[in-house]
Amino acid sequence: MTATLFTLTFTVAAPFWALMILLPRWSWTARIISSPLIVLPVVVIYALLVLPAFGDVLPAVASPTLDGVRDLLGTSNGAAAGWAHMIAFDLFVGRWAWLDSRERGVPALVMAPVLVLTILLGPLGLAAYLAVRSRWRRSTVAAPEPQRLG
Repeated sequence: MTATLFTLTFTVAAPFWALMILLPRWSWTARIISSPLIVLPVVVIYALLVLPAFGDVLPAVASPTLDGVRDLLGTSNGAAAGWAHMIAFDLFVGRWAWLDSRERGVPALVMAPVLVLTILLGPLGLAAYLAVRSRWRRSTVAAPEPQRLG
């Protein structure tokens, strides 16, 4: 079952990445990606892997040591859970970057490599987006004048 869940983890996330990278201007992409629930399938997989081993996981994460984390991730279940953890957070970060880039008007051709980097090396993709976003200001809508009474 662990191998199946490992394989399923990226499989359930891949369509969302494909929408953001390959179909960024499709109206359904914005509708789908706007929901934070897109990460839920991966979170469910993570829960299926972690909850049965919660007694081993909690001590390793509550008071982490290098040896403890190595031992936890050094099993098939641990590696699959670690993978699901990474995929869930990478997808959430990619979703945030994609939505934020649309508000800022960052071109899709700029975002595509940033999103690919986020898929492959999550924190480096985040760093790349933080560098990219500093070049585009969020569009601002003028706030309405306060109404005066009297």
